[in-house]
Amino acid sequence: MPEPAKKTVSAFVKKPKTQEAVEGSSVVFEAQTEKRDAKVKWQCNSKDIVSGDKYTIAADGNQHSLTIKDVSKEDANTYAVIAASSKVKFELKVETKPAEGSDESSVEPTVQPVTSSTEPEQAEAPPAAAPSQEENSATAQDTLPADEAQPPDTRQDLTGLFTEKPQSGEVTVGENIMFVAKVNAESLLKKPTVKWFKGKWMDLASKSGKHLQLKETYDRSTKVYTFEMQIVDAKANFAGAYRCEVASRDKFDSCNFELTVHEARAPEGLDIRAAFRRTSSDGNEDSGELDFSGLLKKRDSLKPTNRAAPTSHDPDVDVWNILSHAPASEFEKIAFQHGITDLRGMLKRLKKMKKEEKKSEAFLKKLDPAYQVSKGHKIKLAVEVANADVDVKWLKNGQEMHPTGSKYIFESVGNMRYLTINNCSLADDAAYCCLIGEEKCTTELFVKEPPVNILKSLEDQMVMKGDRVEFVCEVSEEGANVKWEKDGVELTRDESFKYRFKKDGCKHVLIINEASKEDCGHYKVKTSGGDSMAELMVQGDVNITDGNDSNSAVHGQKQLEVYQSIADLTVKAKDQAVFKCEVSDETVRGTWYKNGVEVQPDARVNISHIGRIHKLTIDDVKPEDEADYTFVPDGHAFNLSAKLNFLEVKIDYVPRQDPPKIHLDCMGRTADSTIVVVAGNKLRLDVPITGDPAPTVVWIKGEKVITEENGRVHVETTKGHCIFTIEGAERQDEGVYSVIVRNPAGEDTAEINVKVVDVPDPPLAPKILSVGEDSCVVQWDPPQFDGGQPIIGYVVERKKLKSYRWMRLNFDPYTDTTFEAKRMIEGVLYEMRVYAVNSIGMSRHSPASQPFVPVAPTSEPLGLRVEDVSDTSISLKWRRPERIGSAELEGYGVEYCKEGTDEWIPAIEGLTDRTAMIVKGLTTGDKLQFRVRAYNMAGPSAPAILAQPITIREIMQRPKIWLPRNLRQTLIKKVGDTVNVVIPFQGKPRPKVTWSKDGEVLSPQFASTRNSEVDTILFIRKTERKHSGKYDLQVQIENVEAMAAITLQIVDLPGSPLDLTVLDTWGFNVALEWKPPKDNGNCEIAGYNVQKADKKTMEWFTVFDQYRRTHCVVSDLIMGNEYFFRVFAINLVGFSPEPCCTKDSVFIPKTGIVYKPPSYKEHDFSTAPKFTHPLVNRSVIAGYNATLSCSVRGIPKPKVTWYKNKMDISQEAKYRMLSKQGVLTLEIRKPCPFDGGVYMCKAVNDFGEAIAECKLEVRSQVPKVDKKEKKDAKN
Repeated sequence: MPEPAKKTVSAFVKKPKTQEAVEGSSVVFEAQTEKRDAKVKWQCNSKDIVSGDKYTIAADGNQHSLTIKDVSKEDANTYAVIAASSKVKFELKVETKPAEGSDESSVEPTVQPVTSSTEPEQAEAPPAAAPSQEENSATAQDTLPADEAQPPDTRQDLTGLFTEKPQSGEVTVGENIMFVAKVNAESLLKKPTVKWFKGKWMDLASKSGKHLQLKETYDRSTKVYTFEMQIVDAKANFAGAYRCEVASRDKFDSCNFELTVHEARAPEGLDIRAAFRRTSSDGNEDSGELDFSGLLKKRDSLKPTNRAAPTSHDPDVDVWNILSHAPASEFEKIAFQHGITDLRGMLKRLKKMKKEEKKSEAFLKKLDPAYQVSKGHKIKLAVEVANADVDVKWLKNGQEMHPTGSKYIFESVGNMRYLTINNCSLADDAAYCCLIGEEKCTTELFVKEPPVNILKSLEDQMVMKGDRVEFVCEVSEEGANVKWEKDGVELTRDESFKYRFKKDGCKHVLIINEASKEDCGHYKVKTSGGDSMAELMVQGDVNITDGNDSNSAVHGQKQLEVYQSIADLTVKAKDQAVFKCEVSDETVRGTWYKNGVEVQPDARVNISHIGRIHKLTIDDVKPEDEADYTFVPDGHAFNLSAKLNFLEVKIDYVPRQDPPKIHLDCMGRTADSTIVVVAGNKLRLDVPITGDPAPTVVWIKGEKVITEENGRVHVETTKGHCIFTIEGAERQDEGVYSVIVRNPAGEDTAEINVKVVDVPDPPLAPKILSVGEDSCVVQWDPPQFDGGQPIIGYVVERKKLKSYRWMRLNFDPYTDTTFEAKRMIEGVLYEMRVYAVNSIGMSRHSPASQPFVPVAPTSEPLGLRVEDVSDTSISLKWRRPERIGSAELEGYGVEYCKEGTDEWIPAIEGLTDRTAMIVKGLTTGDKLQFRVRAYNMAGPSAPAILAQPITIREIMQRPKIWLPRNLRQTLIKKVGDTVNVVIPFQGKPRPKVTWSKDGEVLSPQFASTRNSEVDTILFIRKTERKHSGKYDLQVQIENVEAMAAITLQIVDLPGSPLDLTVLDTWGFNVALEWKPPKDNGNCEIAGYNVQKADKKTMEWFTVFDQYRRTHCVVSDLIMGNEYFFRVFAINLVGFSPEPCCTKDSVFIPKTGIVYKPPSYKEHDFSTAPKFTHPLVNRSVIAGYNATLSCSVRGIPKPKVTWYKNKMDISQEAKYRMLSKQGVLTLEIRKPCPFDGGVYMCKAVNDFGEAIAECKLEVRSQVPKVDKKEKKDAKN
């Protein structure tokens, strides 16, 4: 796989930052380089800065500084510091020095906006932000009388559940405003639910969308819920009264507030569209930069007339002039005084006006700052250059662009340079630059994406609890982004994978795993072109738990449970009857029925639902109220029933006193009697008690008495039972609880041991012990708290550093605290984390480990060998390792050690990047072993070691001549050529070299020789025939010698052939003969070239080339012509200088011609007879003529004879035989049944005979019956 891209390393450790300074002061920019004494250069507007009166440049080691003295407005520029290939830019901002005697405290304080929740929105996105402070201040002052400076205090007292209530606010049409409500959940048993209403009944949850956004956040540290309602792009009909309601179980609170919407008035004659025009020079409305100058003049019509302190201004005041001379701290005040609404756009334009426009030398016309194009369309960017012959480069996001098919087209027309982008996509939304040398101009291209429409809407669904739910929609564009919401809150993918989002082309799917009652609601999918909503309803089974069941002390199930069922009542006349039940889900609503008829509330009947408790109250009970009452929870297939009995007779009874008694089995502190509850679950202890009169119950933990008002841990006493409940058990709830019951007859005490178990704490951050090529060994410490249960094991996960997906490495708990992770990708950064697991569950994950890279050392170097050994040095060579890996090879380390020791000594300090080394400074006579190791980021590789130790001593080497292969055969050269023969040899010490020819030593005048330590050269500048012969080479060291010989052959052109004669002439042919030349040119004659010439033209034509014999016959001559002939000799060098010619010409006489006609043999076409179409069996009716036909061929024409039952019928008058063009026909006149039988046709000629047969069947006629006769026969 490809190596990962290397990260660019900056040369700076500390970079200078942008600073602000007052005119007349000094400012110091400091930088720290990574290397000491690095060369650093300072620049201002791309020009080098030199030390002088204005600037002071200092350097101390790796500390560098630039001091600017007496700062003025001209010093407000862009500066840069350059070191090596790193460049850091920064700015100096200069503020105007305040005038003497000015009092900053005299500036009028800004009035705070009515809605305090608008500040966070300003920091997020200016287009969708809430009104700014200045705008809200102006709005607030619009409603004040002239003599008042502060708005009335409309805040409400913080009572009930709210810690911060939404405040009344004002907003202008088209702007945004946010209302915030905060609830402290520290004392609440369940998460609070908030509803926003407009008017009295309109629930705003169903109106969430483009103009209304609801948001909910939770701060775990302060346990405060924050509920936000933001109104986007306010309209006039949004004004009115609003209400916020919060509920948590049996607690409830509400708050009223109002929203005032002001109309925005524009000055007469002001075209707001013209004010937001673009500064484009080419007339294109989509290009150029937005120009807000039309909004910068004072607009009196936008300012209210009832301001608290109106300021009179000259109507022709120049706002640009005021802003250009004012400090940055006064911008907001000036904008407020002069009615400037787009302060941010004004500041951008002002910043560009302050910059000195540097005239371009390369460009006559630059690119506009921005262009806009629709997706799928094309756009052309144009610049005008000063030099018509200059070449330009186009860059996209800093990368050079190249022509790619028809996508990008580069054009050069005179001084104009064009870049055309066809079929623009979102990938073309980038910054483009035109570069000429060091000068460039830039622009930004914005690609508008068409709105994405929803083609297939969501559908409502009703599922059972635990089922998988899929909401499917189809959009108009493939790969488009959509947003999913539930009840106005955006859905995101969390760690529990409750919601999953799937994208398949144009289809988008929202998947809900294991649907529960909390998933009921309205789901909406939003695109840039619309939205679609559907409702999800979840139905499920119910686990009913009777309040008297002692086994229900611990509840860990998440299904709907009935904590208290309704009971039968017996009441007297005019008394109150109350049916009360409690279920586990606060959001479940229900319906009350009386004898199967729904109960409607009236003056006597009241139905209430607070938290989990549902009540039906009947005041002033009457006899007609006696009936069966039933409560049916919505969405659940069960009901709770009870009967109301009306009692008219008063019964008196005498009470008796019984001492109280606690009936509980799990008392004491033994392991068997301990009640275990999982943290976060609800613990409910239902303790049966008896006693008369009813005893009082007190629960105690340690020395603390638990009462009903203690919030999450509370007690409740009913007739015959005392109920102890812990909502969401925590670790501090663990301990021994004492219950004491008392009445006048006595008291009873019991102790209950409660143990809270939880998932363990997360382990500490794991440590990486070692890494390999595709693995690592990770170790961690056990968690400090095991959750009250022993640790079963651990789960290890890993991920790539730049990824968000963690991959689990083991699915069964791993018991050890050291784990080896395998199957990683070498060279990729990874992180590891660990979960602890006990019998309760899995802990939160540990912090991620430090990033690490799996990398392995290289393989050992190959082919380590000794090249040479001297008395004090040795030359080694080797090859690169076969496997390098993803880490870069840093170099090689060469070491040696003496024989008999284990101490390896580095041959050089550091590493070498070459694959050869001469180790010097060795002691003569030492016996050393050498090894080489390759190094990378993972460390040294396995060593490559010599097979045996080497003795450091120069060794005599026998002489040996390495004769090249081309010199082992005769070396042929032409006369006048240069001979340069190089023959390598070996031997130590330097051998003596001797050249000789024919036993005599070569003289320098005959040939030159040059000798070195490793080779010898034989050189002849210009060869002659005398240089041919055998040359001997002798290499001698002391008494040992080596011999070699080479043969040199110098060749020349051959002589002319001899005695060319004409032997004979006949017809078109001439026979020639000649003798070989006397001089063959010191090489073999390769052949002869024979030529002829007509006596009339004397133009020579080759008849034979490379002809080997000394005689030939020349053919195809023209009769009546005379010819001359000549012959050249050919050898390795070429043709002989002169040819050998015939002395006389040769005449070719003409002869007569006699025509002989060709003779042909006549072909025999005779064949034996053969039937080409045989006779066919037939069935005919008697009395009608019948024919039998067949066809025959044969040469000569055959004789045909017909037979019936092998009897010749040729003479029978009844039969007629016909023959036409080989078709034979036998006609039978009016046949009778007697004529049936086998007919045969026989054809005979001299070459054979042929027979054809067929069978003829003659059927008798059926007599006709008259219709009248048939009728009579039937009768």
